[in-house]
Amino acid sequence: MQVYIIDDEEVLRDSLSWLLESRDLSCKTFESGEQFLAALSVLPRNTPSCIILDIRMEPMMSGIELFHQLADVRQDWPIIFLSGHGDITLAVNAVKQGAFDFLEKPFADNQLVDRVFEALALSRQRVVISVQSNAIRQRLETISPREQAVMECILNGKSSREAAEELDMAVRTVEVHRASLFKKMGVKGAVELINLLQVLEV
Repeated sequence: MQVYIIDDEEVLRDSLSWLLESRDLSCKTFESGEQFLAALSVLPRNTPSCIILDIRMEPMMSGIELFHQLADVRQDWPIIFLSGHGDITLAVNAVKQGAFDFLEKPFADNQLVDRVFEALALSRQRVVISVQSNAIRQRLETISPREQAVMECILNGKSSREAAEELDMAVRTVEVHRASLFKKMGVKGAVELINLLQVLEV
């Protein structure tokens, strides 16, 4: 698990890093959004992670600007904003747009640590779903156009005979494609196939 701390105040970066590392969490610190974006391509994507982000980092890129840029590149690590009293409206709006939470300065150490662990748990769930989704997509790439057509019939609840009529195939041919489809997708039947594909919709 990894926590990324992005704040323009070195003292706060150091204190947060010390706090979280005392709870056995690995931390990396960045003094600006620009520095974080420059490193983003080499950061591990499938490691459960979260970001602690100062909402206002003048004169550098603001936390809100970084938040929107990360959304544009589909980086969905949970983000916990740190906000001053005058930034509450900005922080609330960010949460409505998908940020994990915001904490108003000064905040209690235990409150922050608790929210970090909750954010990391969410990130872990997202990583599992992402890995599963990629594996399913790779399996889907192996099926033939005929198997794809049969799969659509299966997903629409049609029997082999109904699929054969719709696709102008022999029932036996549909069943052969059906068996091959199930083997490639690693399922034993229609219900398992439907449940598997639902992962892509999460």
